[in-house]
Amino acid sequence: MSATSSFSVSTPTHLTDLTRRSRSRSGCTVAFNAISTLRNSHCLRQRSVTEVFLRYPYGVTKRNSIFTRNRSFSPVMEWQDCTVRTEIDVPTSVAYKCYSDKQSIPRWMPFISSVKIVEDKPELSQWSLKYKAFGRDIEFSWLARNMQPIPNQKIHWRSMEGLPNRGAVRFYPKGPSSCIVELTVSYEIPQILTPVGSALRPFLEGLLMRGLERFAKFAKTYHADSTV
Repeated sequence: MSATSSFSVSTPTHLTDLTRRSRSRSGCTVAFNAISTLRNSHCLRQRSVTEVFLRYPYGVTKRNSIFTRNRSFSPVMEWQDCTVRTEIDVPTSVAYKCYSDKQSIPRWMPFISSVKIVEDKPELSQWSLKYKAFGRDIEFSWLARNMQPIPNQKIHWRSMEGLPNRGAVRFYPKGPSSCIVELTVSYEIPQILTPVGSALRPFLEGLLMRGLERFAKFAKTYHADSTV
């Protein structure tokens, strides 16, 4: 007799054994009743207990199965959000125009080594990150898509490939010659940085703040050059 047939729900001997076990334990009668019902159902008439429980591995869904739900297993990666803001002594329109110059971002953002606009697709850009932190040289890259901007109010993006991240820059006028720039970055913690995940957010917030402070000086120079 094969291993499959030895566990068949249609075998009286094993149903008798299940009956004895169910009567000897509180609450096990439910298991017996469920198997008895399955025995009489047409859909399981030719299937064994082994087949029912082992045919579909964990993480694979089987529609209309009474033993599984209609969902697949997928690991949830941890995301972090960082937000920093600073006041800049230039008009909102100038700050917006300056930040829109993506290829100049490496000049003031400490950890961005390069930004290249994809040829013939100005809405796409290739980013590279290089920085030494936590005792190691960190390097990542990603392809980003610019989402529809709101002129002089909002610039936002989302990565398409590479390091998963998204973010937005918002501009709030404070007067005729100054504004508030708020930068929000969300990112999936890379696996190699998971051990230092709790320290990553404050570290990155410090870097982003330094970047905005350098951006404030860069924007003032940018503004001065544009008015000459």
